[in-house]
Amino acid sequence: MEGLGSMLPFVAMFAVVYFFMIAPQMKRAKQEKKFASELKRGDKVITKSGMHGKVVDLNDKDSSCVIETLAGKIKFDRSAISMEMSRKMNAPAK
Repeated sequence: MEGLGSMLPFVAMFAVVYFFMIAPQMKRAKQEKKFASELKRGDKVITKSGMHGKVVDLNDKDSSCVIETLAGKIKFDRSAISMEMSRKMNAPAK
């Protein structure tokens, strides 16, 4: 019985780490993957580096997209897109 009592703190620490760190990170990764797969032409987006532009082409073969900015057209990986602005702007205010 003493062995079980000494393992309890380690089990409790693992549970806390899982529920406060690992599970939310997995949920965020799943949401980002879903967001990247739902991108479509004409979406106004912001990249993780802060560039604003509009999606003009999507390539499913290498999961990239071409974004048109004021500087011209730039090719990005879909995972580099941070957020989509046209849905965010049209969302009703809370």
